[in-house]
Amino acid sequence: MSHIRIEKDSLGELEVPDSALYGAQTQRAINNFPVSGQAMPESFIKALLLVKSAAARANSKLGGLTPEIATAITDAVAQLLDDGSLMQHFPVDVFQTGSGTSTNINANEVLARLASIISGVSVHPNDHVNFGQSSNDVIPTTIHVSAALELSNRLIPALTHLSKTIREKAKQTRRYVKTGRTHLMDAMPVTLGQSLEAWATQIEHNIQNLNQTQNSLQSLAQGGTAVGTGVNSHPGFAKQFNQELSNLTGLHFIPADNFFALIASQDVAVALSGQLKTTAVSIMKIANDLRWMNSGPLSGLGEIELEALQPGSSIMPGKVNPVIPEAAAMACAQVMGNDTTVTIAGQSGNFELNVMLPLIAHNTLSSIQLLTSISYLLADKAISTFKVNEATLQEGLTRNPILVTALNPLIGYQKAAEIAKQAYREGRPIIEVAAEKTDLSMDVLQNLLDPLKLTSGDTESP
Repeated sequence: MSHIRIEKDSLGELEVPDSALYGAQTQRAINNFPVSGQAMPESFIKALLLVKSAAARANSKLGGLTPEIATAITDAVAQLLDDGSLMQHFPVDVFQTGSGTSTNINANEVLARLASIISGVSVHPNDHVNFGQSSNDVIPTTIHVSAALELSNRLIPALTHLSKTIREKAKQTRRYVKTGRTHLMDAMPVTLGQSLEAWATQIEHNIQNLNQTQNSLQSLAQGGTAVGTGVNSHPGFAKQFNQELSNLTGLHFIPADNFFALIASQDVAVALSGQLKTTAVSIMKIANDLRWMNSGPLSGLGEIELEALQPGSSIMPGKVNPVIPEAAAMACAQVMGNDTTVTIAGQSGNFELNVMLPLIAHNTLSSIQLLTSISYLLADKAISTFKVNEATLQEGLTRNPILVTALNPLIGYQKAAEIAKQAYREGRPIIEVAAEKTDLSMDVLQNLLDPLKLTSGDTESP
């Protein structure tokens, strides 16, 4: 019993661990929601603390809190953000009340207790830490703030690094010509650099789209309080809050044009999740291309050799697998699943409040974390380090009957098809069969069927 203290809330008394900074309402949430064992993401909790700090600063300037109490709250936030064991104070399960009220109360109780200890004055979780706020505007605001910070500080830099790495590798491989493939079947040649440039462009398009989403994320619901009307909040609170938060984070946040919309719906988060899914689709395409090109080494394509990172089998000695692209593909699959969940959660806004906010926050931030981590791994341990098997590329090119496509303007599609089929049937280079079946000279054929020239359309008719 010496490790337990008694806390009170509006429902009565409750036992709370004596070492806990949280109080009775948080303990009730812990007792009520033993669902997944997953707490809210750390990035969300850190953003929530910044929201509380900005609110305290704003309320102090507007006369809602004394400078002493506001400073105690902001000092408590600073101490928690520097605490390596921060998350022990925020144990509430993701699957809780749909408004995220339990997490908001958790923050209020922790900050109030810590602020009281730091300052020696009595700081109340509702009357002070939550002054002029509601869970209904705090949690939607924190979803936006946490996502905006994670995009700006983590995902965009990671994707930029991935794009730059791909473009650098494209420069290094621009003279390697390989068999192009459509429907997984041999097609006209491309350079390896051209394939990689396509990947880089995909990633850069995703960066552009994510950057556009930032503007919407940086518009906040804070100030709308319970239903969007701003009840119990100072008329100037929203503007002052956003100024304070902008100063704390380095991002420019503004009050929403309509608080009702951002409290009742989560359309911005749904749009962001959709773009994260699109990014995952792009990365999975790149990962699968790498896997195919690396396949073999003897009975697959064997066009490149990925860096050997670990033994690939517990029973087959010497086997090495494309582990980074595989990890990337799994991460991307999870992001796609997260998006489906966010989509369902996003439509769960009934009248004035969405009631799946914790789930939206969890899945969106999880997707950002997965894409961030896998972008660095794919760049540094797969793309920048793979080797080109030039001999394999050349062997495939010489036997590619589709090169005959370059002769279409001179001999016609039907004749070209006959040559292609014969070359494939007899396992002979296309140029040999074309020399036999047409009156084109070997010099002309060598010029028309030069794989490198075909990658740029740089051929000359006789």
